[in-house]
Amino acid sequence: MKTFAVIPARNEARTIRQVAEGALASADQVIVVDDGSDDGTSAALQELPVRIIRNEQSGGKAAALARGFAVALEENADWVVTLDGDGQHDPADIPRLLDAARHYPDHLVLGARLRQRHRQPGIRKFANRFADFWISWASGQRVPDSQTGYRAYPRALLEAVQPSTARRHGFVFETAMLIDGARRGFPCVAVAIDSVYHADARPSYFKPGKDVWEIFWFVFWRILLSALYLPGLLRMLVRSARLHQPEIREDRVDTV
Repeated sequence: MKTFAVIPARNEARTIRQVAEGALASADQVIVVDDGSDDGTSAALQELPVRIIRNEQSGGKAAALARGFAVALEENADWVVTLDGDGQHDPADIPRLLDAARHYPDHLVLGARLRQRHRQPGIRKFANRFADFWISWASGQRVPDSQTGYRAYPRALLEAVQPSTARRHGFVFETAMLIDGARRGFPCVAVAIDSVYHADARPSYFKPGKDVWEIFWFVFWRILLSALYLPGLLRMLVRSARLHQPEIREDRVDTV
């Protein structure tokens, strides 16, 4: 199973080297998409065996992910793991996502932030729960963390679903992967990971007001154009989220 890690990064000079080094321990190849950084993000990766793709101007997360996906597919990747460059995602969890991938080869694997949820800022927690409900309805499945960027994508899903990469759709891109992927036969399975929020982290590029609004309208139209997609709503309400728990120590598991 040939695995690539794709890390979109914009002004992540403080953290990107540690993230890339961690990803190298589990992935066959690591691609860092430097999305118009002006703080030396690419320079921080010197002498590491990673492939750096640099956008001279920032095109947004969607375009960065799509560019990384295209390179991974050209290099015959079977699975592509995505994680953020700001240190929010622990690369040590990659083997756990890949274990789920082996058990569920036709699924989108989500690194779901189900542990230590008390660490999540209140507005982010509300925005995530709001998005989870609507995206679960539109995709016809219970999605425990629809906004996580820590994911493992099977090659077939990346070939079948190619959402808009317009800058204003930066965070809609991953939502489309969930909804359109599920409707094309690639449901999600979740692996519980920690909610990590560093006190000195840079401000998030995710804007709970603007970006949740964009996501909501995208999801709303997906539901409306499917005549309210009542079968999807029913499945979301009566079926539990599919969780894969590879070697989870009981002292680290929070109640979901």
